[in-house]
Amino acid sequence: MDARLLPMGRTAVLVEVVGTAHAVALRLAVGGRVTTGREPWTAVTEVVAAARTVLLRVAAPEHRDVVGEAAAELARMLDPEALEDAGSDRTVELPVRYDGPDLDDVARHTGLTPAAVIRAHTSTPWRVGFGGFAPGFAYLVGGDRRLHVPRRPEPRPRVPTGAVGLAGEFSGVYPQESPGGWQLLGTTEVVLWDVDRDPPALLAPGTTVRFVDAERVDWQAPAAAPVESKSLAAQRRPSTTRARRRGLLVVEPGPLALVEDLGRGGLADVGVGRSGAADRAAYVLGLRLVGHAVDERRSAPASVEATLGGLVVRARGDLLVALTGARCPATVDGVPVAHAAPFRLADGRTLALGVPPAGLRTYLAVRGGIDVEPVLGSRSTDLLSGVGPPPLQAGDVLPVGPAPEGFPSVELAPHGSEGEDAVLTMTPGPRTDWCDLADLTDGIRTVTERSNRVGIRLQGKRVRRSLPYADSELPSEGLVPGAVQVPPGGEPVLFLADHPVTGGYPVVAVLTASSLARAAQLRPGDRVRLRWARDRR
Repeated sequence: MDARLLPMGRTAVLVEVVGTAHAVALRLAVGGRVTTGREPWTAVTEVVAAARTVLLRVAAPEHRDVVGEAAAELARMLDPEALEDAGSDRTVELPVRYDGPDLDDVARHTGLTPAAVIRAHTSTPWRVGFGGFAPGFAYLVGGDRRLHVPRRPEPRPRVPTGAVGLAGEFSGVYPQESPGGWQLLGTTEVVLWDVDRDPPALLAPGTTVRFVDAERVDWQAPAAAPVESKSLAAQRRPSTTRARRRGLLVVEPGPLALVEDLGRGGLADVGVGRSGAADRAAYVLGLRLVGHAVDERRSAPASVEATLGGLVVRARGDLLVALTGARCPATVDGVPVAHAAPFRLADGRTLALGVPPAGLRTYLAVRGGIDVEPVLGSRSTDLLSGVGPPPLQAGDVLPVGPAPEGFPSVELAPHGSEGEDAVLTMTPGPRTDWCDLADLTDGIRTVTERSNRVGIRLQGKRVRRSLPYADSELPSEGLVPGAVQVPPGGEPVLFLADHPVTGGYPVVAVLTASSLARAAQLRPGDRVRLRWARDRR
């Protein structure tokens, strides 16, 4: 089968094929080669299948083109029909209450009555093609072709748990509350994702799914799932023995305080993104200041990410700590302490962070690292997926791990001053032909209130669609941190650490690594200029 290579920034490539069966076949073939440990596949750090593409993330820019060419050659040798029926022969029934806000709109799009839409959705079996977007989210294919409808022009900021929707050729169920642009037909109460269940995802690739009208069947709704899984809730109040270790007592968490590390990789197939520290450069610097060597292809100790200051912690045992990221007024028992320099936090002393005058996220690194229990291989909190330790609360005790053998090699680090406007540099994304790129770099944009660790929404001149794509729908594709996505409304979204695994709007650019770190420090009201990098490769 033919394949087209499209750059996704400097460390990823999108391999475009002709359809879902081809994408699934290529994903399986690449995954098998990555496990062999042979070149060039050792450079691949993530593989994300989607409707007509496979996203390959690599360890360094010099690997991107070599891996892309190898994947394209592999695609040309594959026979997707041989894998068409691969997967589970399991069938799952999902009772649905068809009272969604877009049911009438779908009826108008399709020329059917609302009742006929419900019959079409329930009369034909669907099959899980691939995962993505969110933990437990499955893209379902093979339903009634009359139900092919476009996504909404603008995504909703919140779609409820269990919402059943349509987008393009797919149907799907939102496993938890999240943003989304699918047309919503109704809701189901079946729990699709539970980290305490084995496997945690109810719908695996190859599973047959049958939707059932809940109004027409005698069906008992399952008990509501807890807000936090047992494994996460257990971390909220550590045991007495664990609390006696060296650690930090959270006196006040501030607006939002999270535990973050480098994130969790290799789980995109079940819809779990990497997550990790939003400002990775500041996080890594903090660890270096307290004596940790960081290899970004391996795990690293966790730190605390504090949003807009306000964090107050008390030491249990003598600790060596450092503050990086957004510079904020900080004191130990009322005495000011330095930023971007290690200092001793003695047993019983209290560290308090004020509100940073500029920037958003401050990192508290501790020699030994924050040693909460990992979830799916990482201690990071992913706000989009809900995977990882819960946000910190007053009274939490954060255990600190053993100190490394080495000692700090950096005693003071320079901290760049922030100008009035943030200038973010970009390299081309895979869909540069979908939009008027002159609009993207024209003028100043403002960070809106609808911004968080998932992404930043920018207000300013709207980016127009190119005429050939003015009314086109893009099948869902893999995403990377720093992806610049343009919804039909024309206001760009810059994706950050907790971005969804896949998305259905064109990515026209990707922020460079340094600009991604800068973007993580933007707060609502900040002014932004987007510029192309001198080297666009």
